[in-house]
Amino acid sequence: MKIKDSFLMKTVAGKIIVVPVGNATLDFNAVVSLNESGAFLFSLLQQNDHTEAELADKLVAEYEVDRETAEKDIARFIEKISDAGMME
Repeated sequence: MKIKDSFLMKTVAGKIIVVPVGNATLDFNAVVSLNESGAFLFSLLQQNDHTEAELADKLVAEYEVDRETAEKDIARFIEKISDAGMME
């Protein structure tokens, strides 16, 4: 899984948001706001292709969260950004 190149993460007025660039601006008409862990996952998915298991490993290592919670949160996160058309 990987984020499409046509979406960038920016910090605006202290909030972390995802914005479309290029042709994606024609089809994407929403604002996506991320919390700290969402921004962490988004950043990982921008850099490389990752499995949900790899993301869970990294989330557990970075934050004080158990594996089961990390897996559930990642599944929800992936579903939301996939539904928004941000995934390759």
